[in-house]
Amino acid sequence: MSQTLFHLAFPVADIAQTKAYYVDGLGCIPGRENRHALILNLYGHQLVAHVTREALIAQATIYTRHFGLIFTQERDWQDLLERAQQQQLLFREESKNRFVGSPLEHRTFFLEDPFYNLMEFKYYRHPEAIFGSYEHTQIGDRT
Repeated sequence: MSQTLFHLAFPVADIAQTKAYYVDGLGCIPGRENRHALILNLYGHQLVAHVTREALIAQATIYTRHFGLIFTQERDWQDLLERAQQQQLLFREESKNRFVGSPLEHRTFFLEDPFYNLMEFKYYRHPEAIFGSYEHTQIGDRT
């Protein structure tokens, strides 16, 4: 395997509920599982849901903790948006366009899983804005 993959572990309270959300709802491919953890394939990246006994609480805002994907094809972003809508997943923030008309222009939406984990999914009009465009200071909705 020559491609580098991203790995993220996150807390959940229940494996069955996790599978329902991430596999049935979001479309992840399930991997190994036991009563304590579930491996998920999210567009080729490894997520690992770990059951915790710690209290899981909602964040007041989307900042500072969330994770997600940046799509390089707008159609892929649109397909996931439509799937999330059809599956009636909880949108923490509905789809919107940020920084319209600027080199940072991108489409985004946020989902919240049953355990208050937040996910952002983006598509940039100008790929150089993903890591570049240093002359601009806008990041997210905080400028």
